[in-house]
Amino acid sequence: MKSKMRFNLNEMRWIIQASLAAFGTYFCMYAFRKPFSVATFQDIIYWGIDYKILLIIAQIIGYTLSKFIGIRVIATLPQQRRAWYLLSFIFVAELSLLCFALIPRPYNIICMFFNGLPLGMVWGIVFSYLEGRRFTEIMGVILCTSFIVSSGMVKSVGIYVMEYVEVTEFWMPVITGAIFIIPLILCTIGLELIPKPTVEDIRLRSKRNPMTYIDRKRFFKQHRLPMIALIIFYTILTAFRDFRDNFTRELWDGLGYGGDISVYTTAELIIAFVVLIILGLQFLIKDNFKAFTWYHNIIILALILMGISTLGFQKGIVNPYLWMIASGFGLYMCYVPFNSLFFDRMIAAFKFKANAGYFIYMADAYGYLGSILVLFYKNFASAQLSWVKFFVYGTYTLIVIGVITIYTSLIYFKQKKEQRELSTQELHI
Repeated sequence: MKSKMRFNLNEMRWIIQASLAAFGTYFCMYAFRKPFSVATFQDIIYWGIDYKILLIIAQIIGYTLSKFIGIRVIATLPQQRRAWYLLSFIFVAELSLLCFALIPRPYNIICMFFNGLPLGMVWGIVFSYLEGRRFTEIMGVILCTSFIVSSGMVKSVGIYVMEYVEVTEFWMPVITGAIFIIPLILCTIGLELIPKPTVEDIRLRSKRNPMTYIDRKRFFKQHRLPMIALIIFYTILTAFRDFRDNFTRELWDGLGYGGDISVYTTAELIIAFVVLIILGLQFLIKDNFKAFTWYHNIIILALILMGISTLGFQKGIVNPYLWMIASGFGLYMCYVPFNSLFFDRMIAAFKFKANAGYFIYMADAYGYLGSILVLFYKNFASAQLSWVKFFVYGTYTLIVIGVITIYTSLIYFKQKKEQRELSTQELHI
């Protein structure tokens, strides 16, 4: 009994270490990606497009291209070089921010492309340390909460840098990034100290293998219906989530919270805490297919919550602060599973020869492409709409598409499960 307790304590210690290291690494990455978006760059327009939108588009184009490249790179990533890749990508991103401050506008727009290009690889590298384990849900959810809270917090740091260090909107991003360099290195070291998956992990969650081009092509061909449905939903979901993230300041200002720095952090902390509890508890479900099915149900329920809260906001029943929390909670309850947990359980449930990185990057590549299209649509087709109204209409669009596509995926995989069970029974007869 004493030996077993010592083993459990050791296991808990490395789970905490892994979770904090992964959370910290991705949190720090956001300091190199998001602070510039809290600047307004007011009244700066080039080629008929708002300068800030141009910067966001440039970064997202780099980020999107990175996701397409990552479909191959992350799926075949050698474990022994992960830390080297990670730190190299961050160095290039920070160097790009320095160039953004030094090069005059509008030529510095290209710097944001080279900032987004390496950062798109970071998620796949970090999650590769955590996937395929009994406690992936716990560690994965903690990791995912990093992009809920980090965006708001590094924006608060960015505002603080501009107001109290007294630097311009152009120097603020590189200075904010520099603040997080040492913490990022320490967290990366922590990731490298995580032990490899145990025999028990592999038995319960299946071994995670690099995927060759033939493996990737074969899988997509065999399961094109649910993959296309999920990619369509995730494209809209990512575009909507990215819009909310990039224009948080404009949304809060439009709701009457202009000048209140605390809302960027407090609202996201509430969302992160509730998402962490609900999704983290999924590790208690040992049956992988049941857990995979439940993720579909969670996403559908989250979409319904977004619809109810948005309708309540329009009717004046729900106040703006609570609406931003409720809609943000529903949004992240959909978004977080797609960034690790949904695909991790899918692989385990059907014993696919695959790794979660491939699926995440396949979905992300098209997701951020959708984000670019939304920005162009807002600037040219819906310029007369306020940020808040555009967000409201986007919510309803997401709900309709989400329910249809997620239900399609659920039906497909339930039928596939039944076919497998039938084949197994026939073999035993």
